[in-house]
Amino acid sequence: MTHRTLRRAGWNTLGLAVFAVMVFPVFWMISSAFKPTDELNSVTPTWFSGSPTLGHFRVALHTQYFWTDVKNSLIVVAATVAISVVLAFLAAIALAKYRFTGRKLFIVLVIGIQMLPAVGLLIPLYVLLAKYGQVNKLTGVILVYLTTALPFSVWTLRGFLLGIPKDLEEAAMVDGSTRFGAFVRILLPLVAPGLVATSVFTFITVWNEFVFANVLLSEPNQTITVWLANFTGGSIGGVDWGAVMAASTLIAIPVVIFFLLVQRRIAFGLTTGAVKA
Repeated sequence: MTHRTLRRAGWNTLGLAVFAVMVFPVFWMISSAFKPTDELNSVTPTWFSGSPTLGHFRVALHTQYFWTDVKNSLIVVAATVAISVVLAFLAAIALAKYRFTGRKLFIVLVIGIQMLPAVGLLIPLYVLLAKYGQVNKLTGVILVYLTTALPFSVWTLRGFLLGIPKDLEEAAMVDGSTRFGAFVRILLPLVAPGLVATSVFTFITVWNEFVFANVLLSEPNQTITVWLANFTGGSIGGVDWGAVMAASTLIAIPVVIFFLLVQRRIAFGLTTGAVKA
């Protein structure tokens, strides 16, 4: 074997090891969700259950506020993703395609805002929301999430727009297309992967967010992550870890489904748009 082959094999082995470390907690969560309680509490752990059960899932699904908090999370996520993507796209177009006074300062501020720890803004945001009666309301949480999602979304979409040659739009306009037609037929298909990638990031971030939701919301207006933090499975004097693992698995499903629905667009959208152009 050559030195190059050995080096490649070493990097591949390292990559597989890192992948295994990252995937193992997810595997153990799903595996534990199907194990009976006696297997979970056994001194000798098992990789897979010899007699899998769905009882833990039934406990999680029938626990108080589960479906209410799932609905709350879906409302918050849908509103945050839709509003942030639209506003960020318009702002990114202005930053990438036009020159105006204060443009560079605005870009610097967008980068600077991303450097601020979100938790450090918790108290000022709480005071501001309390002043306008938005504490313990989903609208207040949506506004808070927008403040954290918009800077990243604007910066990401601006990068995608800068990578699109201006000549494509000008060629479409020379062929008789209006500026709006060139935007719809040329710019929008090419930037679609950026819109999808930004949506995925915002979806995952908002769905999994805990700190702001825990401080700003209370029952029954909580999100599903806050519900999970307080969930013990109804076990007297302890925690039903099987039910907790089942609930964690259920909460992870929407993120997986959303990613599977859009992953082809992320992988092939840029190439497809370039060919169509």
